[in-house]
Amino acid sequence: MAQLVKINTREDILPQYLNTPIGDLIEYHNFNKHFFETDKKYEHAEILIGMCMDNRKRLNIPEKFAYVLRTGAGNLRASEFKVSYAIAVGGVRAIALIGHNNCGMANLKAKEEKFIAGLVDVGWDRKAAEDHFNHFAPMYEIGNELDFVLTEAKRIRARYPKVLVAPMMYKLEDNRLYLLTED
Repeated sequence: MAQLVKINTREDILPQYLNTPIGDLIEYHNFNKHFFETDKKYEHAEILIGMCMDNRKRLNIPEKFAYVLRTGAGNLRASEFKVSYAIAVGGVRAIALIGHNNCGMANLKAKEEKFIAGLVDVGWDRKAAEDHFNHFAPMYEIGNELDFVLTEAKRIRARYPKVLVAPMMYKLEDNRLYLLTED
């Protein structure tokens, strides 16, 4: 079962992430670590952040610090070439997978009619809209947000074993990052 780790102080950051780009991400976002005139200037990205395309989230990070891939639920399965590029060419050695609560990609079946009706409203044929949903929804359905992020982190770790991968959650109600652990 997934557990959220609340990060209120630097000491709350799990040891494997301290003094890494993952720890820096948490410090920039949760603690408003200063990154303007006096702090480090980044010449290249140090981390890849995979996060949801949801417009309710915004990270507080410095310029040039990260590659950011925003997809439904932060699902990187269809973006693997981009992940490989960031690692192989961009040189990143850390990935933050950031899910969030109340994600629209969770329980897609319950949104089927709204999805189809929305496409019909903008000119789609109803049958084409139904086929579109039925074809793609299974690829993008994530189930439980916490479990999805942990599973995706495990998949990415297996694919890139020398890259540090941190499963995280963004809570919409407090706009803070949390680490995820498994019992």
